[in-house]
Amino acid sequence: MFISIVIAIVSVVGLLTLHEFGHFIIAKRIGMKVEEFGVGYPPRLFGKKYGETLYSLNLLPFGAFVKIPDVEGREITKPAWQRALVLLGGVVSFWIIAVVLLSIVFSVGAPQAISDTEEGPLLNPKVQILAVAPDSPVEKAGIKAGDAIKELKVQNEKINVNKVIDVQEFTDRHRGETVTLTIQRGKEIFEASLTPRVSPPEGEGAMGIALSRTAEKSYSGFQAIVKGVEATGSLTYAVILGWGNVLTNLIRGAGLPKGVQFMGPIGIGSLITQAAQVGINYFLQFIAMIAVYLAIFNVLPIPALDGGKLLFLGIEKIKGSPINRKVEEGVTAFFFFSLIILMVWVTIKDIGRLF
Repeated sequence: MFISIVIAIVSVVGLLTLHEFGHFIIAKRIGMKVEEFGVGYPPRLFGKKYGETLYSLNLLPFGAFVKIPDVEGREITKPAWQRALVLLGGVVSFWIIAVVLLSIVFSVGAPQAISDTEEGPLLNPKVQILAVAPDSPVEKAGIKAGDAIKELKVQNEKINVNKVIDVQEFTDRHRGETVTLTIQRGKEIFEASLTPRVSPPEGEGAMGIALSRTAEKSYSGFQAIVKGVEATGSLTYAVILGWGNVLTNLIRGAGLPKGVQFMGPIGIGSLITQAAQVGINYFLQFIAMIAVYLAIFNVLPIPALDGGKLLFLGIEKIKGSPINRKVEEGVTAFFFFSLIILMVWVTIKDIGRLF
């Protein structure tokens, strides 16, 4: 468990460091001054200066940073479009990371959905749980998304699960009875008992799960890259669509859609830990998903994020002169502390869910 937690921390810090490196490399290519590139946040543990840039390792492992006077508005020497490129370099780096990770997954063998009717030489076919409904029998039994169902049994009947329809038909026959599921979670195999509901909520099913039959498929180098790009695009579209639905519900006063919940660093770290325990492919796919989420979030036109800085550059371009630095710093500080307060609130909610 300790190793998984360390992996989770290193993964998030690694993502944020590569994001800052995206800013850094574009700034260097354009010829902007870069004062410091730091991993972690001060106080500084170690620093070494090469040329005009100080490279530092810092105590607080919460991310990374890069000091670029042009982008920060302290010493503007470059036009707005070049400063915008530097900001976009950090955002695009998240998508590049997702493509690289997913390409690796597809090259070594990625779990993919297959139909119940597909036969032939299949590598590690299984019936996996894609989603678990809140307060459902499956959730109460401790079963999670990503788990595979290997076997189902009641007192007088037992079946090996090979297809989704096996689970569906068995569950329908034994609603209201105690059913024991043999579950595989990574290398761990265990049993869990639950009672399928006779009258479940609409759209949930008796056990409260979404299922898919999967098998691992691998691709050659170029095909893997193409698949990685396609998967990143599909994931980006799905995230935008999901956020759009959430925003629409909130505007209408309908609250969050069922099953949707905000999650902070602790909640994300817990999910990374779970993904690492299930297997390397799931871990890489989950990190890629986080990278896409961060890319989309970071490009939002909110001051304190790269998207907010791009918004200020757009205003600068329209009015023909930079925005008053004190005004920009004040607005950015307000939104920064608002985000911190939101993060603290979400973190408290995470702790309540986990403990």
